[in-house]
Amino acid sequence: MDAGARFGKPCIAGTRMDVATVVAALGAGDSCEDMERNYSLTRDQVLTALRYAGHVVAHLPPAVKAA
Repeated sequence: MDAGARFGKPCIAGTRMDVATVVAALGAGDSCEDMERNYSLTRDQVLTALRYAGHVVAHLPPAVKAA
């Protein structure tokens, strides 16, 4: 993360592509091949972004309090 790039959002190393954009594009139906073609990313970069997003979500506190 770099405060001077993409407002400090987590980005793929060596690019200005933030992880949220990758996850959103895949969630909207884009394939890894679409990401490679449209954003000049490698398959490994796309998968790394997904692993990072999974790690972040796995370590967030629960959104609701236990009863």
